[in-house]
Amino acid sequence: MDTHKVVSQEEWIHARKELLAKEKEFTRLRDELNRQRRELPWEKVDKPYVFDGPRGKETLADLFDGRSQLLVYHFMFHPDWTDGCKSCSFWADNFNNAIVHLNQRDVTMLAISRAPLPRLEAFKKRMGWSFKWVSSFGNEFNQDYHVSFTPEKLKDGTADYNYTPGKAFGEESAGLSVFYKDAQGAIFHTYSCYARGLDMLNGAYHHLDLVPKGRDEAGLTYSQAWVRHHDRYEG
Repeated sequence: MDTHKVVSQEEWIHARKELLAKEKEFTRLRDELNRQRRELPWEKVDKPYVFDGPRGKETLADLFDGRSQLLVYHFMFHPDWTDGCKSCSFWADNFNNAIVHLNQRDVTMLAISRAPLPRLEAFKKRMGWSFKWVSSFGNEFNQDYHVSFTPEKLKDGTADYNYTPGKAFGEESAGLSVFYKDAQGAIFHTYSCYARGLDMLNGAYHHLDLVPKGRDEAGLTYSQAWVRHHDRYEG
C-alpha cells in the first residue's frame, strides 16, 4: 500500500470519472440480471416438509408467516456440531436489521439448519440474533436443496453443490433459496444460489470492497480464514 500511485486532484477526478462510467454500466447490467432472475421459471413444491420452530411443528407454508415470499438462508449447522458455521455467522450478522424492512415488502426471511432446535436456540441467544431459525432435523429439506450431503454421496462424487456434481466439500454447505406462495396456498421454488452467489447478502463484504485493501484475503489458507464468531475476535 505504501507504493500506491498518488496524483493531483485533477488527475484523481479524471480517473474517478472513468471508473464511474464502469460502475454505471455494472449497475445497468445488475438491474438486467435481476430482471432475468425474476423471470426464471418456477417449480412447484409438493413435498410436505415439517420443521421444528419456536411455535412447535411448522410446515413450509407456515414459515411464510402470512406473506407471499420467503427467503431461506441455509445456515451450516450439522446435528453433531456445538457451534454454527463461523462463515454463516458472518452472513447472519447482517440479517436482523434488514428483516423489518423486508417484511414491509411482503417478504419473510429466516434461517434453516439440520441441528436440533435447542442447539440452534442456544447459539442464537449467544450471538444475540432475533431472526427466526428453524430446524430441518429429520426431514429431507437440506438434501433436496443441495446444502447437506451424505458421506456416501461425498465419497462417490455425486454430491451436487452450486449445480455442479462433485463440488461439495463436506456434509454441510451454505445457500439461499426463495419460495413464493400463491393465493390458493400453492408453493413454488423460484431461485437458489450458493458459494459466491451469497455475496449479495453480506453488507460487510460490500463495505470491504470499497476500502484500499479490499477483502485482503490473498495468501490466506482459504478466503475466510480470518473470520471468527463475532464474540471471538481479539481486541
